[in-house]
Amino acid sequence: MASGMSSKFVDAEDAKLETLAIATQRRTGSDQAAALRDSTGRTYVAINISTTSLSLDAIAAVFTVAMASQIAGIEAVVVVGEGPINVAPVREFAPDSLIWRVDIDGEISAL
Repeated sequence: MASGMSSKFVDAEDAKLETLAIATQRRTGSDQAAALRDSTGRTYVAINISTTSLSLDAIAAVFTVAMASQIAGIEAVVVVGEGPINVAPVREFAPDSLIWRVDIDGEISAL
């Protein structure tokens, strides 16, 4: 989302996830960042990881962090940035969760 633009999310809780993901991406300088809200309202953030021995997109990374906290469900995930993403782990665990992508221009799409 470009600086100074307001969120286009209707749900305030999803807009908070967008804000967390954008702040995380900017703070780290990563290609992607994701924020996840679990079924109890707790939030988690992560960035994409790429080393010679491990490669995770931001959704896989935030899913891993959340699962390590033994979450029971996922309400929503927002991913920002560029590059491929794989929603399969989230869909397998929580088929009804909302997954949003925010592109570099701030456009929101459901995944």
